[in-house]
Amino acid sequence: QVQLVESGGGLVQPGGSLRLSCAASGSIRSINRMGWYRQAPGKQRELVASRTIGGSVYYADSVKGRFTISRDNAKNVVYLQMNSLKSEDTAVYYCNAVPFGTRSWGQGTQVTVSS
Repeated sequence: QVQLVESGGGLVQPGGSLRLSCAASGSIRSINRMGWYRQAPGKQRELVASRTIGGSVYYADSVKGRFTISRDNAKNVVYLQMNSLKSEDTAVYYCNAVPFGTRSWGQGTQVTVSS
């Protein structure tokens, strides 16, 4: 099974930007739809963005216009560019297939938006 390692999180001020990376241990070419999820304290994990091999994208309303998902199938990496960050974007961010089924999760990367 492909292992996923997220990175790129950190502490950023409101209005700032971060770029998250998700490196897969194997090929993601067989995974049609890859996504970024997030889980804030006390809340359920939610899908915030996804991208298919063909380029179809989905964004949650809360991030539309601010986040951009991309994937590099040759390098087996999925990215999430996050701009105009808000305090409500604070969460642990994970990548995984959509739907994730029985796939395991990585450790995630913490994003904290605070002044």
